[in-house]
Amino acid sequence: MIVAGVMSGTSADGINVALVRVNDTQVHATKTLKLHRPPKFQLLGHAEYPYPKDVRRAVLASMNAARANVADLARLNFLLGELYAEAVLETQRQLRLRVDLIGCHGQTLYHQGEAALFFRRRLAVTWQIGEAAVIAARIGVPVVSDFRPSDMAAGGKGAPLVPFLDYLLYRDPRIGRVVQNIGGIANLTAIPAGATAAQVIAFDTGPGNMVIDAVTERLFREPYDRDGQIAGSGAVRQDVIRDLMRAPFFRRKPPKTAGREEFGREFVHEFLRRCGRSSKPDCVATATALSARSIGDALRHFVAKRSGRYKEFVVSGGGAKNPTLLAMLANEIGTLGLQIRLSDEFGLPSDAKEATAFALLAHQTWKRQPSNVPSATGAKGPVILGKVSYA
Repeated sequence: MIVAGVMSGTSADGINVALVRVNDTQVHATKTLKLHRPPKFQLLGHAEYPYPKDVRRAVLASMNAARANVADLARLNFLLGELYAEAVLETQRQLRLRVDLIGCHGQTLYHQGEAALFFRRRLAVTWQIGEAAVIAARIGVPVVSDFRPSDMAAGGKGAPLVPFLDYLLYRDPRIGRVVQNIGGIANLTAIPAGATAAQVIAFDTGPGNMVIDAVTERLFREPYDRDGQIAGSGAVRQDVIRDLMRAPFFRRKPPKTAGREEFGREFVHEFLRRCGRSSKPDCVATATALSARSIGDALRHFVAKRSGRYKEFVVSGGGAKNPTLLAMLANEIGTLGLQIRLSDEFGLPSDAKEATAFALLAHQTWKRQPSNVPSATGAKGPVILGKVSYA
């Protein structure tokens, strides 16, 4: 079976599509998510399509918005469905392949993993848009979407979901690995040597590229700091980092998840206020160092103290292309004895990783098998993720 995974991250920079061949052997998962005959998969190709600039502006304006126009949100939902379908069709054309199934994460507009009071009920909620029925109709195959709510209904945070792929790809009987994805939000998956899925630790560590990109766009009118060149020319304001690292999120024990609700426009405004009259390169350097420090602190406080020895630190996501961030990370984890490696070394390009993950999650759903990792999300147990829209 060929499955298309479609992913739009919190940076809202565009659409990633991965076409993945997954074996059709029935995959059986027990109540503890101990996989028997885990799915074998092969990445056939991937592509990335930037959002049109006006669409990106609309998406960013809608994320965590205090006020929004309901009609515009409904229209944006259907528009993204059309754009996702066009991206899959173009990827099929480029690779000369046809897909049998699609897994579409959609675009997160709001994610609140911690329950809060609403009309006298404590609720944890999430919302991803990109109408799956439109995708199914345009391409003519079933679409699995809306992956997070099932985990949240079972008491989980609804994230992270990529640890299912991390466990399949990076587990090793002799080598413990920490897999660090640096997208808009940074998240890690810690897999002890010889681990079962129940022993996997995974959680969001804090900002990845989100704050760096926002500061770069605000100060330099550039969407991101290409190759970390701006940060590399600046000096880090350690006092600013020290103050910001006192935020409750960084002290909260896993499982935990983050998004623009924690590190979006309000956080960036406060960040720049604290930077004061610092030079523009110093601000970008400090934002980059904040991502590195938050990852390092997460490792020291919540992973290194746990049982199991970790030898490798595998980096993926857009942050893996930022040499300045990687150098700062190396400095942060230098005392932990971890060897830094890139996910590309394991046969899966970092650009395709998250889209590949949602292709695999869709395959599990199609086979009526669970794919959340309860030790990562905090759910009461394994659940089947997503909803199916038929063509």
